[in-house]
Amino acid sequence: MITNGTLNQAAAPIPDLRDIKPPVAIPSDLAWLWWTLGTLAALVILYLVWRWWRQRSLQVPYVPPIPAHVRARQKLAAALELIGQPKPFCIAVSDVTRVYLEERFNFHAPERTTEEFLRELAGTDLLTPDQKDSLSRFLESCDLVKFARYEPGEAELHALHESAGRLIDETEPPPMTDAAGPAPATAAAPN
Repeated sequence: MITNGTLNQAAAPIPDLRDIKPPVAIPSDLAWLWWTLGTLAALVILYLVWRWWRQRSLQVPYVPPIPAHVRARQKLAAALELIGQPKPFCIAVSDVTRVYLEERFNFHAPERTTEEFLRELAGTDLLTPDQKDSLSRFLESCDLVKFARYEPGEAELHALHESAGRLIDETEPPPMTDAAGPAPATAAAPN
């Protein structure tokens, strides 16, 4: 209370005395650097894991292509199912032979007429004269069935099939051998 300009100390509250405060931790000037480096390291690791996963998922196992003569034999075997229908059978056998010759010798057989193809074939040394003659007779027989409505018997159709198979057998590329030597022969079965 204040009386006559003096302060009555008994009435005034006593101020609280406080103890000294503990030291305040001052952040280091390099703390931001450590946080930044940690974040960058985490991002780099995530990027590398993502890249590894993506490359692994994009890798397609290498499957060697099936050789032309093997594919041709498979298609010829499938063409035998059409032997009861001469025209579809001759179309299938002729197409198999033409595609095989294109893949094996780079002839443009499927896009050309028989005459154009035989003219191109005459100017090459890729087939023997006997093979050229046999192929010419084969294609002309197929054309008779395809375009002239000739109805051959089943024996003639089998002969056409065998002629196509023989051409593939005769023109098949030689088997690949390793650098160490020829391919090993298979052992004969015991009696």
